[in-house]
Amino acid sequence: MSKHFLSWGWIWAVCNALTPGSAMAQPSSPALVVHVVNRLSLGIAPGDVQRVTQMGVDRYIAEQLAPEQLPLPSGLVRQLEGLGTLKLSQKELIQQFHETQKEVRSNQAKGMPVQREFFQTLAAESGQARLMRSLHSPRQLEEVMVDFWFNHFNVFQGKGMTRALVVNYEQEAIRPHAMGRFRDLLGATAHHPAMLFYLDNWLSAAPHTELRKKAPGGAKAKGLNENYAREVMELHTLGVDGAYTQADVTQLARMLTGWTINDQRGAGRSAFYFDAARHDRGTKQWLGHSVSHQGQAEGEHALDVLAASPDTARHISFKLAQYFVADVPPPALVARLSQRFQATQGDIRAVLQTLFDSAEFRDPKVYGVKFKSPYRYVLSVVRAAGEPVGPVRPLLNALTQMGMPLYGCLTPDGYKNTQDAWLNPDAMTSRVDFAVSFASGQFPKGPSEVAFEEPVGKIKVNPDPQLQPQAVPVLNSKGRMKPVDGVRLQQTLGGSVSPRLKEALQATDASLRSALVLGSPDFMHY
Repeated sequence: MSKHFLSWGWIWAVCNALTPGSAMAQPSSPALVVHVVNRLSLGIAPGDVQRVTQMGVDRYIAEQLAPEQLPLPSGLVRQLEGLGTLKLSQKELIQQFHETQKEVRSNQAKGMPVQREFFQTLAAESGQARLMRSLHSPRQLEEVMVDFWFNHFNVFQGKGMTRALVVNYEQEAIRPHAMGRFRDLLGATAHHPAMLFYLDNWLSAAPHTELRKKAPGGAKAKGLNENYAREVMELHTLGVDGAYTQADVTQLARMLTGWTINDQRGAGRSAFYFDAARHDRGTKQWLGHSVSHQGQAEGEHALDVLAASPDTARHISFKLAQYFVADVPPPALVARLSQRFQATQGDIRAVLQTLFDSAEFRDPKVYGVKFKSPYRYVLSVVRAAGEPVGPVRPLLNALTQMGMPLYGCLTPDGYKNTQDAWLNPDAMTSRVDFAVSFASGQFPKGPSEVAFEEPVGKIKVNPDPQLQPQAVPVLNSKGRMKPVDGVRLQQTLGGSVSPRLKEALQATDASLRSALVLGSPDFMHY
């Protein structure tokens, strides 16, 4: 039967009486379990509902808030350790990026394939690392927060040197601080060469500087650049309505001059370098107070002030409440989270605990009202199926088709997590096509597909060959994945399958039930 038999319109019509949250009409314990697992993970996997029911939602939340106490599966560890790019330092990645550029300049015909292979390897391994963790790590809240913070501190993989650095940016700037203190996270992103390059601060220098020649391993000075200074206040900290002016943007840009990239002079494995020759030595008037010449310390002081601002507390609290509770979050909750943020000096874990303990988060009215982004949707399909998958590349392709390529948001505000950003007919058609293909065993296609890909290019590392990705076939005799078991799928999802959808499933051919579930409004909300 054609996969297009289940059209977006047909599936939506089958459940047209279903409204978000109707599957959770009563504040029962099973409903709360489903709600909590949905919000703190990237999708319900087999056994999740039963396990959390037995342990209780409070213990589950406490467990997820302490991810360092949850050991990673040995198979996942082996897979991650087999990815060479995760082991490379910022300096090594930048040097290899420059080497490929030199090859292209010296001989374009020979150099372009080398550069393309380098970029393909970086993209494949960064995508593989992110999706393997998201699908298989028991530290699901940590993976949710990595997604949240990467979008908050977004960099675009397609911009120049950022191609080589995005895997390290997530690994060293985002992931270690996703559940820590906001000031540490802010500082890690501000110092990382991916952010410095993406928002052009690496080129920023005092307007009067005479340094025009490129320093060894560094960048040519090109005058004052305000891009990062603007975004660190508007997007990363104070918010668009924060108490700052255009003059403050300019003054902060002056304070951050000299924060650049130098793969020869950076400390240790880092390529961050403060170039005093480029720094504006004048006094700055920023956010109502005077800042005298202190070199790099001026920028560090600015990050301290921004991280401690009540405006930042409100901005971050609003975004967290919007992400975990509702697209239009309750103002009272945002206020309490803001107070907790300030009282704990930006302790992300403490703020999340307050959020998850709140009556607003546990209110049955918000169960099932959030609409999944393509990233959440694709991962939740795979997790719900509970079967090993083939290469991650088809999953990455599916994200691109749905308008959300991994690391592919061009603008610094990152991908949105609200329904109005993702709910439209074209997007629904792509989702239903994916659901039908996956549920019917047509995804991925091809007899040579295996569970984890070998690296597609040549990266200059010498990983232990015993730690290289294992080829785990997951295909049937016809070279296709097994169809998703509809009965097991419904058992996995528990109370998130509404009575209305259950009724529709009874009237549907058994071979189409999994696709109907995965393409339904029930499943697209969480």
